[in-house]
Amino acid sequence: MGKGIEELTTTKYLIHAQINANGIVEKPDVVGAVFGQTEGLLSNDLDLRELQKTGRIGRIKVIIHSNGGRAKGEIVIPSSLDRIETAILAASLETINRVGPCEAHIKTIKVEDVRAVKREQVVNRAKEIYKGMMEKVTPESMKMIEEVKEAMRIHEISEYGDEKLPAGPSIHTSDAIIVVEGRSDVLNLLKYGIKNTVAVEGVNVPNSVANLTKNKTVTVFVDGDRGGELILKELMQVGEVDYVTRAPKGKEVEELEKEEVMISLRDKVPVEQYFANSKPKVQTPKVEDKVTLMRNLLRDLEGTGSAEILDDALNILNEVKVEKLYDELKTANKDAYAVIFDGVVSQRLVDISVSKGIKNLVAFKASEIVKRPDKLRIITVN
Repeated sequence: MGKGIEELTTTKYLIHAQINANGIVEKPDVVGAVFGQTEGLLSNDLDLRELQKTGRIGRIKVIIHSNGGRAKGEIVIPSSLDRIETAILAASLETINRVGPCEAHIKTIKVEDVRAVKREQVVNRAKEIYKGMMEKVTPESMKMIEEVKEAMRIHEISEYGDEKLPAGPSIHTSDAIIVVEGRSDVLNLLKYGIKNTVAVEGVNVPNSVANLTKNKTVTVFVDGDRGGELILKELMQVGEVDYVTRAPKGKEVEELEKEEVMISLRDKVPVEQYFANSKPKVQTPKVEDKVTLMRNLLRDLEGTGSAEILDDALNILNEVKVEKLYDELKTANKDAYAVIFDGVVSQRLVDISVSKGIKNLVAFKASEIVKRPDKLRIITVN
């Protein structure tokens, strides 16, 4: 009795095979053929007799019927082996070609995952139990359940506009909104109970967000790197911004802890003040200082594959991927002073930079430059 319980609790798979014999055979003949004709076929670890002795396969079940001088039936073998070993064992049954004195053919029909069947039974039974519970719920209890569900719903991320932008659930109803860069930023703020957020999902501000900002009090919450500047400037061109705040230097909104989020939002400043504070000082840096600054900016770009076009005060005019830099320089305006990029200075870039009046090319390396104009400074990390 104890052994039967052990087999029941350890069985992982059931091998189902079909047998056809050209003659009348009995159950012992089939069992004997299974053990006898697979013996020595596989390694000692998969010998059926040893597996049954150690309880790794259960008792072989055979159901067989004879009719018209032929026999047909089913073989079921319980297995506690892993998937691969069970599959090998199932395949080995198909090598059997005789049962007793008769020719026979065995075909594995399926390998049933007992645990999957049990899981399905659990799910179905759980549904029945839950249904019974709900039938007995009182109106007062139902009201409590709905209140809890509603409280959970407000933490779910929603969508805004035709572009289906990630947003907090209060974006439609709140008089004040917070504009962030991406979906992860929205989720992080939702975690701290801030539900009036919407993400622009890139540097190009969608029309739906631009229009939304014209009817709301808008705070732009950007990352602590210089990439947030581009989103802010774009939004200023197509929409309206009231306040600006930034994540701590070197951090992104999506990775902030609750205290950091609250401090950043508390310290937001009017957009006019933000730009006034970010303007360069009247005193122009010395050339040597600018070179040092540009080298430092270059190190910030290492490994990003990006390029930045700067004005004389080293403010970012545009940011592009290196592979699009040449095309971008074709349309560069007269304010372009320096180009800093994660790559190698080529003659092609030198020529287009000179034609656009750019004074500095800053990169990690420079290839062999045949024509090196006097008006262009080439700066590398060394």
